[in-house]
Parts: sequence; C-alpha cells; structure tokens
Amino acid sequence: MKFKKKTKIVAEIPTASMPDIIFMLLIFFMVTTVLRTYEGLNVFLPQAKKIQKLEVTKRHIAHVFVSKDGLISIDDKIILKEHVDRVMRIKRTADPKLVISLKADKDASMELISEIHTELREADALKVNYSSKSKAPQS
Repeated sequence: MKFKKKTKIVAEIPTASMPDIIFMLLIFFMVTTVLRTYEGLNVFLPQAKKIQKLEVTKRHIAHVFVSKDGLISIDDKIILKEHVDRVMRIKRTADPKLVISLKADKDASMELISEIHTELREADALKVNYSSKSKAPQS
C-alpha cells in the first residue's frame, strides 16, 4: 500500500516583512549619516562695511583658506604656496565655471595674499571672491 504525502515542502522566502526591514535600514542610515562641511583652517575673517553674497552654486566654488601662520588650504588639503598654480589649473580644467573663495585671516600677511593671487592668475583662475564677515550695524 502506497502512502501519499500530505504536505508539500515549499522553498519560498517570506517577503511580508521586507518593507519593514528596508524602512528601518533607511531610517538608520539617515540618522547616522554625517554631511561633510568645509572646515578649512582656523581663520578670523576681516570685517567689511558692505558685502555681497556669491550667487554661484556650491559645486562651482573652491575654498582657499589662508591662516595667519602662512598655511594655505585648498578644499581641506594643506598645500605649499608654490603648488597653488598646479592645483588650481587642475580644478579649472575640471570645472570651467569655478569661482575661488579666498578666506584669509585678518592677520595674514599681505605679501602671502599677493603671491597667492599671482599664482591664481597664472592658473587662469580669475574669478576670485574675497570673503569677509559683515560689520555689525552701529546704532
């Protein structure tokens, strides 16, 4: 006498809880992700009487920080003064709309700023924005 199997073995993965798992992973990554901001060097910007906001998207800006100690940082990488030309030339060929945001410490030497400006000119990086903080209105 032959007996028939009453149960079938199903090799199927249950997917009912899949959306819950995906949602929990999404929330986890959103909470733990840290967005990167440009730190640059510790720079105290000079004050200006009149400032104008730069009307360019953040993708087309190269941040150049100059400290009072003579350190130069381009997009969070400290470089030598002699290499500014080479670095900016590479950045300009990659992005022709590039605007340089120069953030120099108020106690930085003007000689160094002038030399950096000359290096930028040699790299054909002529769109330079000198950053400052606004002077508090006097009452």
